[in-house]
Amino acid sequence: MNTTTPRPRTRRRTSGTVLAGALALLLAVCGCSSKADGGDQGGDAADGVRTGPGVSADTIRLGALTDLTGPYATLGKSIVQAQQMWADEVNAKGGICDRKIEIVVKDHGYDVQKAVTAYADISADIVAMPQVIGSPVVSALLDDIERDKVLTFPQAWAASLLGKDSVQVIGTTYDIDMIAAVDFLTRTKGLKKGDRIGHVYFEGDYGANALEGSTWAAKKAGLTVVGQKIQATDTDLSAQVSALRKEGVKAVLISAGPAQTASLVGVAASRGLRVPVVSSAPGFAPQLMKTPAAPALAKLLHIVSAAPAVSSDLPGVQRMVKEYRKRYPDSPVDSGVLSGYNAAQLMGADLEKACEQGGLSREDVVKAHRSQKNADTGLGTPQDFSDVDRPASVETYVLKPDAKAVGAVVNAEDAHAAPGVQEYLSAR
Repeated sequence: MNTTTPRPRTRRRTSGTVLAGALALLLAVCGCSSKADGGDQGGDAADGVRTGPGVSADTIRLGALTDLTGPYATLGKSIVQAQQMWADEVNAKGGICDRKIEIVVKDHGYDVQKAVTAYADISADIVAMPQVIGSPVVSALLDDIERDKVLTFPQAWAASLLGKDSVQVIGTTYDIDMIAAVDFLTRTKGLKKGDRIGHVYFEGDYGANALEGSTWAAKKAGLTVVGQKIQATDTDLSAQVSALRKEGVKAVLISAGPAQTASLVGVAASRGLRVPVVSSAPGFAPQLMKTPAAPALAKLLHIVSAAPAVSSDLPGVQRMVKEYRKRYPDSPVDSGVLSGYNAAQLMGADLEKACEQGGLSREDVVKAHRSQKNADTGLGTPQDFSDVDRPASVETYVLKPDAKAVGAVVNAEDAHAAPGVQEYLSAR
């Protein structure tokens, strides 16, 4: 049990606080019920803070729709643990707005219908969601999330998720990262006009958005993209490798999951297609460096990502890694840890700001979030959340597998905006 004395808030109490306290006392004497107790029906709490669903007099309840049993189970576990670590750290210091943080976690197994049901189960009793895994899942919930005004941070980066006041893609989108990938290949791997590059991608918003970026960037560079669409259940990419080899591609992009990346690179290397491969961030996991594909991955693969490697020398990243290892010594430190912890910290900043402005209703939290123009947790690039139609960042890191590093990956290039990104965004 936490016995830490709650921190006093810096927000000055007003006469409304006194009135609310008097009303609460009167109601207690007469035995009446009221929304003024900070219950989930909304109103003003006894401390004068506007409340609503998910916020009581002593608790702020957040929701997480995650994948603990499907294709991204490893990622989901890392995100859940990292966000719980954040909540425990915050609670040990007295919470936010004198309230403890509680995260309600629901596993959807990357099944859209299960996710829709899970959202229905928790939506009436949460104020925001610092985690929802999967572009298809978020897409299916967009209308409900907007209707309910639940600030939501997807663990998905499709540009189709932009344009919604209550939904925030953190960092870059898949298309921006693929523009950076094509730029990386032309700068460092000798690709030139007339060359062909392959792009293996998942069907759905994730792959389609990544393909938009690679196609646009390839056209600008005078390259031709040879697309190979796959499903999440496709784990043997032998046919795709054969097709790309026949096309004479000089490099391959992949926007899929870790199993598909390992198959692509491993099969390509064994069949003589030893060309550079660049993966979207969800396509790599440190466990791959313990598979037979590890030597080929180390030699051929790079990853484009909105976030730095967990082996980064950024002080904030190093502190997070140290604490996570202490708390979860048997769990790998991967990109999900960084992504989840970063999202939680950003959510915490929104809640703090909403509290300072006098309210913790869903509308208050969304408003506080959209006022953040330079949100910086020290875990990557600063974020601008003020424009719902644009990515919060346009700067992409290039990472490289390294079995000896924390998270089995290192920074190959620091975050930067690839040439043409602003032009692409203006034309989109």
